[in-house]
Amino acid sequence: MARYKIILNPESGRGIGGQSIPQIEEYLKGHGLDFELVCTEAPWHAVELAQQAVKDGFDVVVSAGGDGTANEVLNGLMLAKEDGHTAAMGVLPVGQGNDFAFSMGVPVELEASCQALAQNHRRNIDVGRVTGGLRPEGRFFGNGIGIGFDAVVGFEALKLKRLHGFPAYLVAALKTIFLYYQAPKVRVDLDEESLTLSALMVSIMNGRRMGGGFMMAPHGDPEDTFLDLCLVEEVSRPKIFALIPRFLGGTQGSHPAVQFQQSKRVTVTALKGVLPTHADGETVSLERTKLSIELLPHQLELITQP
Repeated sequence: MARYKIILNPESGRGIGGQSIPQIEEYLKGHGLDFELVCTEAPWHAVELAQQAVKDGFDVVVSAGGDGTANEVLNGLMLAKEDGHTAAMGVLPVGQGNDFAFSMGVPVELEASCQALAQNHRRNIDVGRVTGGLRPEGRFFGNGIGIGFDAVVGFEALKLKRLHGFPAYLVAALKTIFLYYQAPKVRVDLDEESLTLSALMVSIMNGRRMGGGFMMAPHGDPEDTFLDLCLVEEVSRPKIFALIPRFLGGTQGSHPAVQFQQSKRVTVTALKGVLPTHADGETVSLERTKLSIELLPHQLELITQP
């Protein structure tokens, strides 16, 4: 019988994670799953817990939290894999944006995601890795990288204590429009070409959605072995307002300031300015000037909705 390690962040979703423990236990027991639940106590703790869970022989390691918790569990599983130990990953989304779950095909409702764990349908997803940021060894990511406007929006959303989920990202986006309007001039090196632009935003996606509702890569596929890039040139403040509904609907590709690209490797260099960057919502860079991103094909078994 499969053994499940549930790694729960009690602070996720402004405390929703901790409040969800009784429901999670009830649902998983109802499905007859053999599980142990442990809570994180500090940043990066989920990475260590995931690595240990794999070494202890758990078959599935489950992130119970938001995108940040999922990112840490994914990093723990990838580091364990480098040491020769493997386990599948599950997700119980009890965070704010839950973009990783949405992008990977995991139900965002708690009861449905618990049922998905019991049904045990799996897909082999690609995993990205970014180097050049705050962690010299690099950081793995599952959903995507945001550079520029997108990253600053995420940083600002974390400061909004009374809002969570999509409303927090929307308010942060409106706030950021007035704070972040001098886009860095960047060179983006892809597999087969290089582009230079004053970039309001560079989104490098393995999944589809960020910010709880912004469809950065409407056709992103975490199994196609390609990163999907959405590059947005610097535009005026009024035009940023006009772009927001396009990103919500995934129709930004028809805007003249937006272009899509695909690549397996990407290097972003700031020729002027710096690169505020997040990976799956977690801070990668505040003032770095060069980042390298690569996609590792079919790295991780993930339990998703059948």
